[in-house]
Amino acid sequence: MGNYPQIILKKGKEVSIKRRHHWIFSGAVAHSPADLDEGQLVKVMDSRNQVLGMGFFAGGSIMIRMICFDDREIDRSFWLEKISAALRARKLVFGSLTGTTNAYRLVHGEGDELPGLVIDHYAGNLVIQGHHPGIFREREKIVDALKTLYGGDLVSIYDKSASTLHQEASPGQGWVHGSKSRIRIRENDVFFEIDLEKGQKTGFFLDQRDNRKLLQHYCKGKKILNTFCYSGGFSVYALKAGADLVSSVDISAEAVAQCKNNLEINGFDPVTNPCVVADVMKYLRETDTDADIIILDPPAFAKSMRSRHNAVQAYKRLNALAIKKIKRGGIVFTFSCSQVVDRELFAHTVTAAGLESGRQIKILHQLSQGADHPVNLFHQETAYLKGLILYVE
Repeated sequence: MGNYPQIILKKGKEVSIKRRHHWIFSGAVAHSPADLDEGQLVKVMDSRNQVLGMGFFAGGSIMIRMICFDDREIDRSFWLEKISAALRARKLVFGSLTGTTNAYRLVHGEGDELPGLVIDHYAGNLVIQGHHPGIFREREKIVDALKTLYGGDLVSIYDKSASTLHQEASPGQGWVHGSKSRIRIRENDVFFEIDLEKGQKTGFFLDQRDNRKLLQHYCKGKKILNTFCYSGGFSVYALKAGADLVSSVDISAEAVAQCKNNLEINGFDPVTNPCVVADVMKYLRETDTDADIIILDPPAFAKSMRSRHNAVQAYKRLNALAIKKIKRGGIVFTFSCSQVVDRELFAHTVTAAGLESGRQIKILHQLSQGADHPVNLFHQETAYLKGLILYVE
């Protein structure tokens, strides 16, 4: 269907596509037209000229990102169908999308069979992030689908693709429907104020929702050190559950200001629960702490395989410091959101840090991202967030 340029794969290279993996690497391609543009839709064929599906072309190592595994038109009905399916899954997860939680990830890239597309929902406001130019080319159809699905409940749509597309982004990025930059959301009856335009990622880290809730089981009457705190998600949850003291640390002054604000809107004093602008590694090395719980939730230390070794060393140093610093009988919540550091490698790295500390350690929980960040069974790279709760005897 449709008059799309054709990409032909080498013999035998169709196997992963037939297993519904979304990426085609450049080495698998036998023939591609010379005049393709970044993000252009293409039809993918096997070596016998059988259609495998439709995808977005890109010039890098991952040459094609499959958008579907059949021969079909990528039109408005396609986007409405796919995003409707994603919304049905969120309704199944949350039951109500307007109850105690009104912020969730609507579309999680390959996890929802839409590679390169992230859409987060914040109390009727939507933020779109395209992670390759093909998504930006389809933006109008995506926006139409969102307007149809949310109707009168839709307040605004902000396209925040510039930070992920860099030079490929059109100067037209920004508000595409309405305009409401600073909003207040509710998550498990905890409140956060976020800035859709200036905040990191899409404005908030929704993937830690369940892990923030789990923290509350452990923190009543305890002293908490929340490192890489960003806007204070773990900090507010801990105080809501009765923590005696929470210290929050981040290198970004803007993030620390957001953290203070979120403490205040939930009724907590950022003076008695200090929010500190500091480099976390330096802070851990130089500051005496009697914390019962230390939270390590750093940004991605590695965004490519080339940087993986250095990232692993950084995770090891960070975890070793925290394990050495935690008081006897304390708990360390430790995370990695680096996709190229898989669950097994992260566990080995934390194990190496534990051995270096010389302390006896038990794993109480193995953690992942929330269910609104689904893992595609056929594309395991979507399982990017991993975490451990460590009991240090």
